[in-house]
Amino acid sequence: MSHQHHRSRPSGSGTALNEAYDTALLDLDGVVYAGGEAIAYAVEALAEARAGGMHLAYVTNNALRTPDAVAEHLTELGVPAEPSDVITSAQAVARLVADQLPPGARVLAIGGEGLRVALRERGLVPVESADDDPAAVVQGYGGPDMAWGRFAEASYAVRRGLPWFASNTDLTIPSARGIAPGNGAAVEVVRIATGAEPQVAGKPLPPMHRETVLRTGAERPLVVGDRLDTDIEGAFNGGVDSLLVLTGVTDAGLLLAAPPQHRPTYVDRDLRGLLTGQPEVVAAGEGFRCGDWTAAVRGDRLVLETAGGGEDGGDALDGLRALCAAAWTFAGADGCDLEAEKAIARLGL
Repeated sequence: MSHQHHRSRPSGSGTALNEAYDTALLDLDGVVYAGGEAIAYAVEALAEARAGGMHLAYVTNNALRTPDAVAEHLTELGVPAEPSDVITSAQAVARLVADQLPPGARVLAIGGEGLRVALRERGLVPVESADDDPAAVVQGYGGPDMAWGRFAEASYAVRRGLPWFASNTDLTIPSARGIAPGNGAAVEVVRIATGAEPQVAGKPLPPMHRETVLRTGAERPLVVGDRLDTDIEGAFNGGVDSLLVLTGVTDAGLLLAAPPQHRPTYVDRDLRGLLTGQPEVVAAGEGFRCGDWTAAVRGDRLVLETAGGGEDGGDALDGLRALCAAAWTFAGADGCDLEAEKAIARLGL
């Protein structure tokens, strides 16, 4: 899909997605697990997709854990994974740094083990202090116990004019107890102290997508995620198709309001969507029909009707797909600001 063409409705697929695409590039948090526990149907759906020949890769902006640790966690949850199946923003930023510095260069690493391992893998030498003669500064998520002095260390080095890199700029990170500050918040601390601007590797930016394709050898990848501003925008920037699952942070309201770069190719309830085709959304009168549902714009609101006219019929997801078509077509190159609460409430999603 070219960037000139704005997606105006979800796509259909006559074949199951795990047959239409060779590799699923799966986000982890909100897609495969949440708060350390597997999300409903994830384990079974991924096993079935893999049995059908689809290659599964796990793509995370979290630079703290090593691929070994992530693979071990997935395997414990019942999703067998090798370290080589895991791609992290630490790996993407390490390649970005290595492309710009000589081999063996010293790098001030502000973050955790995942970042240090990734830098070493690229032949770079992580150091701890601005006084250790670093040639660059790299920041990755360091976990909840990151000492405040680490940000001072980064600031001293960045203020000296050293190139500054960040694994990712997610402002928040979900935890078992709620929403915590993410690496993006830590990057802001250094930005405020220095006025500088880092080079960023993670989703939704191209270095992360490049890293993923290089490591997986994907020819027909499908990005699978729960976030519009990282997963879906990352797929858009990479020119590849995407599946949004509703098991994480994105709900129906956010999806309907999405600007073009945040509109997924497909939308489904959870990872079982990998195992099926996707229904077509077709123009119907002044609106759009999917399954038993028809959606249209009336005045300043989205309305929804079912074929039966009376009781709600069919799959609520079909209703959401029809609503997406009505909202995105109406909004064109912008985000849709139509009143949609009543229509969404009818779906009971």
